[in-house]
Amino acid sequence: MEKNNNLNQAHRKEQIQYLETNCQKIGITLTGDQLEQFYGYYELLTEWNQVMNLTAITEYKDVVQKHFADSLTLVPVCKLTGTGALLDVGTGAGFPGIPLKIAFPDLRITLLDSLNKRVKFLNQVIEELALSQIQAYHGRAEDFARRKEFREQFDFCVSRAVANLASLSEYCLPFVRVGGLFISYKSGNSGEEIAKAQKAIQVLGGHMREVKEFWLPDSDISRSFVMVEKKKATDKKYPRKAGLPGKEPILA
Repeated sequence: MEKNNNLNQAHRKEQIQYLETNCQKIGITLTGDQLEQFYGYYELLTEWNQVMNLTAITEYKDVVQKHFADSLTLVPVCKLTGTGALLDVGTGAGFPGIPLKIAFPDLRITLLDSLNKRVKFLNQVIEELALSQIQAYHGRAEDFARRKEFREQFDFCVSRAVANLASLSEYCLPFVRVGGLFISYKSGNSGEEIAKAQKAIQVLGGHMREVKEFWLPDSDISRSFVMVEKKKATDKKYPRKAGLPGKEPILA
């Protein structure tokens, strides 16, 4: 029994070391407690994934690379220090919001997802990892963006959702304060999609600041950050009623 315990401890230590190394490659140094929180997050993710579809990616190294590290690659291109307010729209299993919260505990994080069972999972993660100043909400972006306590209240709005950028802009820009940033995680070959979204971004009060491309550490996976600065308040008619931004995006 003791031998098995020692093997399990050695395996856990090796896995945590892999996480630490991946984070260091993107310029992030985590404390021992933060590394343990990430490992606990992984354990909860795989446990809940057995009874509900949270992610198709379940192997530890793949989760570290394609979920944890991918979420944190925002850090080298966007200053997240301090106590800013960040909203993660369409967070799913908590990416990128929870990894960002673990790495930057002073950030005030809000998670929004349209599926209630995923929100239950997120609340369990928040409780188990003893995370503070983070809330998970069940609802649609089109509805929440019309609520006074959410509209134009965030320094950052991020999304790894698969919707096209024109639709995502309508979901996300109404949440961003003037001077804040909407940042969309996209695949590396999104040039045409980005070009088509220019009209929507302008109409919604945004300005395309830049697109930053990067590669996930030790992989051939390319990513782009589309960084949109909020220049003026979004017209009150946006977002349109639920479903319309996805079905009829604002296009040139």
